[in-house]
Amino acid sequence: MDAAEALTLLMSPQGRVDPYPTYERLREHGPVVQALPGLYVVTGYAEADELLRDPRLGVLDDALRDQVWPNWRESPAVSSIARSMLRTNPPDHSRMRRLAAGAFSPRRIAGMRDVVRAQAEELLDGMRDRAGDGAPVDVLADFAYPLPVGVICALLGVPATDRPLFRRWAGDLTGVLEPEITVEELAVADAGAAELRAYFAELVAARRRTPADDLTTALVQVHDTDGERLTGDELLANLVVLLVAGFETTTNLLGNGLVVLLRHPGAAAALRADPGLAPAYVEELLRYDSPVQLTTRTTTAPVRCGGLDLPAGSTALLLLGAANRDPRRFPDPQRFDPTRDQAHPLSFGAGPHYCLGAGLARLEAQLAFPLLLRRLPELALAGTPRHRTRLTLRGYQTLPVTLGTPAVADRGTPAGAHPGTP
Repeated sequence: MDAAEALTLLMSPQGRVDPYPTYERLREHGPVVQALPGLYVVTGYAEADELLRDPRLGVLDDALRDQVWPNWRESPAVSSIARSMLRTNPPDHSRMRRLAAGAFSPRRIAGMRDVVRAQAEELLDGMRDRAGDGAPVDVLADFAYPLPVGVICALLGVPATDRPLFRRWAGDLTGVLEPEITVEELAVADAGAAELRAYFAELVAARRRTPADDLTTALVQVHDTDGERLTGDELLANLVVLLVAGFETTTNLLGNGLVVLLRHPGAAAALRADPGLAPAYVEELLRYDSPVQLTTRTTTAPVRCGGLDLPAGSTALLLLGAANRDPRRFPDPQRFDPTRDQAHPLSFGAGPHYCLGAGLARLEAQLAFPLLLRRLPELALAGTPRHRTRLTLRGYQTLPVTLGTPAVADRGTPAGAHPGTP
């Protein structure tokens, strides 16, 4: 199978649901391979890391987008993403990122530990109540979605009563992040984007009337004080992206990771016994089944990487999920091994666009997995979980589980755990 055929397979519904075999077919052609004219596919860890950090590569900007998609401004989904820090290059990207960075500082995230843990405990109590008759519950709907959406909404100042609205809107919008999208899928994404933009327009107006101690108020005040630092379109676009990115990736991390743990009972037992192992487990879960599988970059100047010359204007499809299983970087990469040396996966990217909320996602996962395993020691899959047919954001559609016999509530620092561990 040549690289073009493998790429076609990867974009198919079958390839999206389980991309890992196709990654290996692409890897056979080298860490960087030209799959189509102007399109280079990257499966190597070192090569992907290098290109993510290279200033000669950037995300698709307005000028290039105009060439490939002249009517993109008419799409609420595409324009929302395009006006955010997710799809802008320096200096605009740096300007917008700095405005939000304070909310995700290491000190601010560390200070959220008790709040995140309390929310997780409350959600687990609710799961137990709903499973009182032994019926399966959907851990995505009851835990993996409401935990991160609650955390990011608290940062943004979104009322708790509104949080159930966002899962469908965000799920629809993120279809636009896929490498290929149909007209019908774009229409769905546009509808989700329109709902989110309308919601945040109302929230912005409310924060103008009544400021609060939240990120939305802070960004509104920046815009109102100096529109050149943050335009109106950028304000709404970044609020939408901060919300969506704040829970979509973490929801998938929690869902994907829980399935891996339940399929590796020995590893789950070790984490249950010692929650202090959680940071290493989360890194390996990120590597093993990344919630973000790919990103793209465009060369603004000729670049040589992986033995190939990429001319200016080339597109590099960086398969992060493949890079995370590069045997040159990770021995026996198909094996889940939380005891391996620190993985440093590329799941959150690298370079200027490294995920702003990576630290928060790690904190949530490091707290959530030990709590799930200790509070629900008989937790088990209820049938085969069903993946979404998405490649960029990899996760499950539903994740039914049974809870078994409840354990004694495990609140506070577990016995034998080091202070400060989950």
